[in-house]
Amino acid sequence: MLNPATEEVVATVPAASAADVDAAVVRATRAQTAWAALAPGDRARLLRRFAAVVDDHVEELAALEVREAGHVLGNARWEAGNVRDLLDYAAGGVERLTGRQIPVPGGLDVTLLEPLGVVGVIAPWNFPMPIAAWGTAPALAAGNAVLLKPAETTPLTALRLAELALDAGLPEHLFQVLPGHGPVAGDALVRHPGVAKIVFTGSTRVGKQVLARCADQVKRVTLELGGKSPNIVFADADLEAAATAAPMSFLDNSGQDCCARTRILVQRPVYDRFLDLLAPAIENVTVGDPAAPGTDMGPLISRPQLDRVRSYVTADMPGIRGKAPDGPGYWYPPTVLTGVDPGARVAVEEVFGPVAVVLPFEDEADAIRLANATEYGLSGSLWTRDVGRALRVSQAVRAGNLSVNSHSSVRYWTPFGGYRQSGIGRELGPDALAAFTETKNVFISTEGPAQ
Repeated sequence: MLNPATEEVVATVPAASAADVDAAVVRATRAQTAWAALAPGDRARLLRRFAAVVDDHVEELAALEVREAGHVLGNARWEAGNVRDLLDYAAGGVERLTGRQIPVPGGLDVTLLEPLGVVGVIAPWNFPMPIAAWGTAPALAAGNAVLLKPAETTPLTALRLAELALDAGLPEHLFQVLPGHGPVAGDALVRHPGVAKIVFTGSTRVGKQVLARCADQVKRVTLELGGKSPNIVFADADLEAAATAAPMSFLDNSGQDCCARTRILVQRPVYDRFLDLLAPAIENVTVGDPAAPGTDMGPLISRPQLDRVRSYVTADMPGIRGKAPDGPGYWYPPTVLTGVDPGARVAVEEVFGPVAVVLPFEDEADAIRLANATEYGLSGSLWTRDVGRALRVSQAVRAGNLSVNSHSSVRYWTPFGGYRQSGIGRELGPDALAAFTETKNVFISTEGPAQ
């Protein structure tokens, strides 16, 4: 694996084979039985201890993330802290994972929430730590074992987290990391009959394959896939605030974010004014060494990803362009395109890089039409001072996570998931643990024996 900022080798990690996956499932199954038998309070204490150990190693984990993924240091620290916070949050739900009592004639009906068994988590390279934790923490809290397959380019933080779990006292083999290639280790994990659920985050193309293979076993699956999110700016909005926030709504993590607001929709009367405000905000974004203080944006993850982003933009396209370093590394400048046809490839496909388009709209209905003119439905923002409009448009836009007068819509204590081809399921928020359980229904008769 290479450092995307320098193209230097960071580490060499052996790739897991299908046989390695099979052996890991056997070990995880034994560990899960003992883990599920622990008193809920004991599981919660161990998870809180895991969170505390992660907290002690935030700087180490952040430094690993900078080297393997090219994330700026501030973001990498936040990501390590997010793992800690999510473990704490999930631990708080262990003793509250309760069933229901349902009134029925002739007896008492209760439901029990039982762990699924072994859960496979396939994490992406764009946010290796937090997205891995989004599946791992609630699955462990609910009494499951977890097999985590990180992306080929970013396995180091996952491997370190598994070591920290053992340091915290979690049982051996309960949380295992299987670095490897998707078509080998990932496919073996999806197909394995001993894996009860798959949590996959990645491209829609691969997500469809995962879904089909899970369907063959009627296996539970959660998919968090692509996005092409709108950022809708109405004429009555605080334009300065909207323009100031817009750059990092799609440049965070170098645009390698399925929630990136890459379609900026601006009401026509303020379109030119918005662009005037947006231009200096884009030009002032600092792109460079991700480990350096003050850097806003680092490199893309790899040469293939850089080539993909370049394929969407030609030099003659009008717009606003920032600056990026020359020399080694996978650098691409912040780019905002104007005058683009709404149906153009760059306007409807997920670029997964620091590229956005600005499109004008006429009125509320037109804004909703443009916002929904994509196969995706993951995230989005809208800017307006009209509360009624904010509610109407939020209900009309077909996306799972929306923010008003902000571009922040993802929090571990609230649900997260998409509509349409952006995914299936929600595993954050107050119902996260229940997503990793099976509901068992038990009827207890209170009638006497037949005479």
